[in-house]
Amino acid sequence: MRLWHTVHLRLMAATLAALLLAAAVPLSSIAQQSIGQLSNQLDSTRAQAQSLSAGISGLNAVISRLDGQISLVQSREATVSSELATDRTALAGVQASLVREKRWLGVLRARLARARLVLSRQLVSSYEGDKPDLVRVVLDANGFTDLLEKIDFLHRAEQQQQSIITLTREAKTQADTAALRLAKLQDKDRRITQATAMQAAALAGMNALLQSKQAAVGQARAAQQTALAAARARGAQLQGAISQLQAQAAAQAAAQAAAAQRAATQFTPPAALGPSGGWAIPYAIVLCESGGQNLPPNSAGASGYYQIIPSTWSGFGGTGPAAYLASKAEQDAVASRIWNGGAGASNWVCAGIVGIH
Repeated sequence: MRLWHTVHLRLMAATLAALLLAAAVPLSSIAQQSIGQLSNQLDSTRAQAQSLSAGISGLNAVISRLDGQISLVQSREATVSSELATDRTALAGVQASLVREKRWLGVLRARLARARLVLSRQLVSSYEGDKPDLVRVVLDANGFTDLLEKIDFLHRAEQQQQSIITLTREAKTQADTAALRLAKLQDKDRRITQATAMQAAALAGMNALLQSKQAAVGQARAAQQTALAAARARGAQLQGAISQLQAQAAAQAAAQAAAAQRAATQFTPPAALGPSGGWAIPYAIVLCESGGQNLPPNSAGASGYYQIIPSTWSGFGGTGPAAYLASKAEQDAVASRIWNGGAGASNWVCAGIVGIH
């Protein structure tokens, strides 16, 4: 399980690193790129950010599971620590009992040795000496009092011998019992010692696992934060560049609109001039062509007071691309040259309409 988590976290970190490298593309030529190119890069960065967010969601789920496992390990660690402390206390008590039993066994063995020595001497003495009988004691007695004393002595000697035998037996029984208790305590001491060692090893393993998982979580979170910050910085740079170019485009459009507005204002047709307006051709033709106004180009390109097309305008010495952009004085001069005393009347359609040839 620990190996699987480690491999999984390393894969997550590699994914985040790849996304981080993708988000860290330099923007050295950003000023020379168009809005369309930057928009494409921004879309790509946003797609990378979405992929990064999905990776982060998966990583958060892994971190959540790791947090739960860490809590479980910490709880188990506390339990093992408590059991270890209990076992160590029990072991200390067993070791103290073991010391006491060893001392008591030594005392009992010493007693048994003394009892055996006394018993052996008594048996040797009884074997080497003549065994007195009741008849001989009676015959050897000097009176009734002496007889009673000898009989009492023999009785006490027999009791003492039986007491020594009983004491020896009890001492041996106690020594055997103490030896058995000592063996059990030694076995218990070994079992507790082994259990303590196993628990200590388990605790060390749990601590190592906990530290490994915490380190993996820290690395994953660091990679997550770095990749996310890089993606956001990349998106902010692209958005800023797009905004800058859009602002420049808007400024240019505004400037063009202002120029067009100024041109429209500059060349707004004035109020129609009357018959006495000083026309270079008959006023009836002017009235038919433009109504006496400086009109902008129509579908055929004719413009101005005299509705002169650009080729005719330039062919008769007019300046600028169109007649309506020139002053009335210049339009009068060009129209006069076109009219040429009536020879050029055919250049205006309205001349035939109004009956001037």
